[in-house]
Amino acid sequence: MAPSSMLKLKEFVVDEGHGVKGVSELNLKTLPELFIQPVERRLDMKKVLPDELIPVIDMSNSDDPEVIKMVCDAAEKWGFFQIINHGVPLSIIEDVKYATHKFFNLSTNEKKKYLSQNSPTKNVRFLTSFNPEVDKAYEWKDHLSCFYVSDKEALEFWPSVCKHQVLEYMKTCDSVIKTLLKVLITGLGIPKLDETNEPFLMGSKRINLNYYPICPNPELSIGASGHSDVSTLTILLQDHTGGLYVRKHDSDSWVHVPPVKESLTINIGDALQIMSNGRYKSVEHKVIANGQENRISVPIFVNPRPSDVIGPLPEVIGQGEKALYKNVLYSDYVKHFFRKSVNGKDTVDFAKF
Repeated sequence: MAPSSMLKLKEFVVDEGHGVKGVSELNLKTLPELFIQPVERRLDMKKVLPDELIPVIDMSNSDDPEVIKMVCDAAEKWGFFQIINHGVPLSIIEDVKYATHKFFNLSTNEKKKYLSQNSPTKNVRFLTSFNPEVDKAYEWKDHLSCFYVSDKEALEFWPSVCKHQVLEYMKTCDSVIKTLLKVLITGLGIPKLDETNEPFLMGSKRINLNYYPICPNPELSIGASGHSDVSTLTILLQDHTGGLYVRKHDSDSWVHVPPVKESLTINIGDALQIMSNGRYKSVEHKVIANGQENRISVPIFVNPRPSDVIGPLPEVIGQGEKALYKNVLYSDYVKHFFRKSVNGKDTVDFAKF
């Protein structure tokens, strides 16, 4: 593609707010060069292990020692697991899926109100790709990102077509988040989740609505490039389509995370890897582009507060275990993540000694 054509396409996608959805709706026969990923960033399907599955854990009795062991083992060995019987009503799950489709089906003029240069608050952004300012090849994804400050701000500034459903879903997931964190810190030898550690582990939250439209040449593109999350935990709602792949720890192999009906997908983020001194693993994952259907997902990123300093928890290294990570201001860690294109797990090196 000629430079002038590439520039026009970037303007169409990013500046004018048409996004990848707008490109998909042009019904092009071939993928524009802007979205063609280098081979190393795509998913090599020959490296996918078809017979491996991440754990699916029934959370109906979260105090059961066997359930606690399963969750902690999954956090150590996989960094990913799916939970069922988690207590979030199916009606609320379906509502937030429907609301996600409603947002992305808005007109371009409506969606572009949430572009960074137009948004009424820095806490709500409509974006294409991961970071269109620095990405050399764009991901095949649009997303709405909402940082939660308060109910008042959410109701005032989040898009009216989806704010009530998104807020209700996020708040309903709080009990799941607390249950999981309680289990995971128990595995680290910390007796309980209380007012001293809860704000540190889950003091801030961001929720994204992700939209992956039909792609003309999915094998040449990527929905989300390989990365690990900067969160403590991520709670991911997948639709029925599938396409999420997780790198098997310490290998060059990948495992598909097929959607399990009424489940939520959980993954450990960098912050918890650092706090657990490497015992729990944040794992690289990516989403392939799809040539058959539009796909949505809704992740909740559960984070420390921006002003928190994160490092190995005192209870973890109190028995003489050597600290693998230094203390870093969480907002500095996040800024480091967002100022570049994603590249596997390289962000965690920012906190290593």
